[in-house]
Amino acid sequence: MAARRISAMLSRSLSVTSPASSFCDFSIPLHLHCRRYGIGRGKQRFSTAAVLEEPITPPVQINYTKLLINGQFVDSASGKTFPTLDPRTGEVIAHVAEGDKEDINRAVSAARKAFDEGPWPKMSAYERSRIMLRFADLVEKNIQELAQLETWDNGKPYQQALTAELPMFVRLFHYYAGWADKIHGLTVPADGPHHVQTLHEPIGVAGQIIPWNFPLLMFAWKVGPALACGNTIVLKSAEQTPLTALYVAKLFHEAGLPEGVLNIVSGYGPTAGAALASHMDVDKIAFTGSTETGKIILELAAQSNLKPVTLELGGKSPFIICEDADIDRAVELAHFALFFNQGQCCCAGSRTYVHEKIHDEFIAKAKARALKRTVGDPFKKEIEQGPQIDSEQFQKVLGYIKSGIDSNATLECGGERFGSKGYFIQPTVFSNVKDDMLIAQDEIFGPVQSILKFKDIDEVIRRANASRYGLAAGVFTSNIDTANTMSRGLRAGTVWVNCFDVFDAGIPFGGYKMSGIGREKGVYSLSNYLQVKAVVSPLKNPAWL
Repeated sequence: MAARRISAMLSRSLSVTSPASSFCDFSIPLHLHCRRYGIGRGKQRFSTAAVLEEPITPPVQINYTKLLINGQFVDSASGKTFPTLDPRTGEVIAHVAEGDKEDINRAVSAARKAFDEGPWPKMSAYERSRIMLRFADLVEKNIQELAQLETWDNGKPYQQALTAELPMFVRLFHYYAGWADKIHGLTVPADGPHHVQTLHEPIGVAGQIIPWNFPLLMFAWKVGPALACGNTIVLKSAEQTPLTALYVAKLFHEAGLPEGVLNIVSGYGPTAGAALASHMDVDKIAFTGSTETGKIILELAAQSNLKPVTLELGGKSPFIICEDADIDRAVELAHFALFFNQGQCCCAGSRTYVHEKIHDEFIAKAKARALKRTVGDPFKKEIEQGPQIDSEQFQKVLGYIKSGIDSNATLECGGERFGSKGYFIQPTVFSNVKDDMLIAQDEIFGPVQSILKFKDIDEVIRRANASRYGLAAGVFTSNIDTANTMSRGLRAGTVWVNCFDVFDAGIPFGGYKMSGIGREKGVYSLSNYLQVKAVVSPLKNPAWL
């Protein structure tokens, strides 16, 4: 259902008009929110009204700003805090404890003790699953507060957080709770008189570093399989979005999670992140973020105790629209593939390849769609696009837009700041983009659509694969042979055919090339958190081998 909710954003009516002053009613129950308000409705054309008005203050209380170590909220060892900012305004939401190396040491020590001496890995898998299910139930009970907090700290549309991401978060923990008591080894036939069995054992203390673009979903992608396998965790949240991880960790302990099993350290990458990746008593590290930082994580892991690493990194995903495409549907899907979550999505369809026969018509309609995109306070129900996460990302995106202009790509629309406050950027569309331009090569991570022209299938497969990334790809065609040819020819971890951003709990996700190592979600993610042990013993006068 959660995956369908995200895909359903594409089909919601875009013509329904709503008063520009209408806000999300936080008192309305979830099911009524879903029925009354569609994500992606709107009528404004880069209207600054929503930005210039006083931003809505959500009613959620911020109760958890300290580090969570060994089941207790504690100050950082240094006593330092750092501000987490509202990307709508750049103003401080709260000050959060700033963890560093000493705090990572405390958290790892707690996780190690919980693994070596505590009840979690020794608990029956069924009981672990029951705790995870109780946690999912608590998240559902607090879903509106969590959605408000996620939007406030991140800037994503409230309706997206409430009706798509939080339900998917719950679904993921249901999924991994179901796996907890289905993890087992094998009995292996031997060539001689020996009994051979394999054991699938928890790997130990897992270090996890999550990004700011989908704070709760990335928490679920990592914490869910690690706990299902019986591990303990030290998780570093992104410094831009530390609030929701602390909130849900508190709910986990209310559900009965033993002390020390899940520890949350807020802090910066060069201090807390580096200390976690290089810690000698961490048995495994999982990271989601940029390719550049992923390289550093891999190096730190290798230089310390050679701990195994899974990486989900950057992307520059091609979205290929064939000549037989329904243009209107293709425009809407390509728009969603790029602009979803303010373009801050590692698998965003950021290279839109369009067949030459429909290229000009597509550009005109893609421009028109971008001009209709509603930008403003993400707590307003008609808003499709909120701000970028922070000033650094805001300036980075504007720099890539300037690069596109300087490279003689055609700026069809957008290209500038939206409003005068916060980190809003106009939905931007470039045409006449060439493969050697930076906007066609680098991960922009913002609302910038680059449209390229192609002639035939072999050409576009070759060009699509000529990237250092290989995270995802999209194909839009009515021809099953074309779909099959492309889905096998494209070197990417996920290929969406006539859809995009479908994220079911059981669908594995990860990349080729410099987009990462390993897979998250689905059954494949369990192997990230397990060791396989072979146990061999002699058989005396066996009746059979």
